[in-house]
Amino acid sequence: MFHVQTGEFADKPARYADLLLQLDGLLGTERDGLANLANAAALLAELLPALNWVGFYLVRDGALRLGPFQGRVACVHIALGRGVCGTAAAQRQTIVVPDVHAFPGHIACDAASRAEVVVPLLAGERLLGVLDLDSPQPGRFDADDARGLDAVAQLLVARSDWTRLAD
Repeated sequence: MFHVQTGEFADKPARYADLLLQLDGLLGTERDGLANLANAAALLAELLPALNWVGFYLVRDGALRLGPFQGRVACVHIALGRGVCGTAAAQRQTIVVPDVHAFPGHIACDAASRAEVVVPLLAGERLLGVLDLDSPQPGRFDADDARGLDAVAQLLVARSDWTRLAD
């Protein structure tokens, strides 16, 4: 049985270093991508403060399709290039949005969300999907979150079998 360790951290880099260690232990030798994404969403939701949604969208049939998540019901399909998720996917780069209401074309799945960070899941040049986190607090995410979540995404991509998950 895996036990999540919560604790107080002086800074975000320390929090993400601990989170990566816990994710590494949680993944163990498991390669099932669906199981790994589901557990990663639960771990992120439990360890990171001030979130109202965390989850994955996976590239299927040329669009982003809802994958494992924690939070309220969500949008099922997002076109590449639309909203924060679609834009991060199309640009293949992490996007931090301090105020989603100021982001042109933002897709509001939950009216309570005010800030968002989206990290593309990349295997070389291949886009697999995105990791998406929302917060009800404006300005919740910053460069430290982007770096920490990029590392989470890289670990998940490297340690999971994506055969049945993404185009």
